[in-house]
Amino acid sequence: MTEEQQKKPVNILSANTTALAYLGDAVYEVFIREYVLKDGGVRVDRLNRRAIQFVRADNQAAIIREMFESGFLTEEEQHLVKRGRNHTNTSHPRGSSPMQYKWATGFETLIGYLYQAQQTERLHEVVSRAIEIGEKHIDNGEKA
Repeated sequence: MTEEQQKKPVNILSANTTALAYLGDAVYEVFIREYVLKDGGVRVDRLNRRAIQFVRADNQAAIIREMFESGFLTEEEQHLVKRGRNHTNTSHPRGSSPMQYKWATGFETLIGYLYQAQQTERLHEVVSRAIEIGEKHIDNGEKA
């Protein structure tokens, strides 16, 4: 990222949600990979299986819906998630419904926005909460 791009503020109301979701997917993946590494284990196949539990579309959808229901997100963040959710097409990966995929895209849009806007503290809060929600469901043997 150039210095000029870093200084340019990201407008939450007009941001390109597809690009933010693309970025958010990668950013969230890095956070999750760091988390599973800290959680222990050295076998990459096991680390990858653990990470997949958090990054699957159906799990991300459940995480963001719980964030909505609990009032964790600000009104602006909710609006952005809805924009990201509604902007995506209906294609979806195996193992998730079109609606789950849309919610997951909304979640990734939020992560991408917080990263791009350099709202580091809030990004960490959102990812920490996502991991907390995900762990709760994974420990119960459910999908998050």
